Amino acid sequence: MALSAETVYLGLGSNLGDRETNLVEAVRRLGRLAAVERLSSVYETEPVGYQEQPPFLNAACSVITSFGPFQLLVLLKGLEKDMGRMPSFPGGPRLIDVDILLYGDRVISTPRLSVPHPRMADRAFVLAPLAEIAPGLVHPVLGLTIKELLDKAPGKEGVRRLGPFPIFEREEG
Repeated sequence: MALSAETVYLGLGSNLGDRETNLVEAVRRLGRLAAVERLSSVYETEPVGYQEQPPFLNAACSVITSFGPFQLLVLLKGLEKDMGRMPSFPGGPRLIDVDILLYGDRVISTPRLSVPHPRMADRAFVLAPLAEIAPGLVHPVLGLTIKELLDKAPGKEGVRRLGPFPIFEREEG
């Protein structure tokens, strides 16, 4: 049975190498897996947790996909690996990070995947770009909009909008 298309919200981050190029390349590769609908601006954020690392660039996007959540997770982890992400420790530096924030209105809680992303409501660096593209989207567990969550989130002062997502050419096919 084929799955119907679903809107999925993803968070992207990079703090190693050419951070902006890493985000652009990740979105370009995402375009091979799903239809990229909306892209937030790029935000620069101080690291959370482990402080001895460079600042992050963060963004959010919405995609339309017919891949199920677990299939999509495998594809996103493959994308990260193909771009050169190396195993690290939680909160450590990374070349690229692509997280499933929301998958439609589904709630998934397994050892492999938790949706909504379990820490997104407390992370201004996730909520600021997400609120830019989907402020009225309701968190399926907390019942608050993304904008309401951002208004309550700690650390907003450490999130700085740099500007629009860099233009890139979408691949045809």
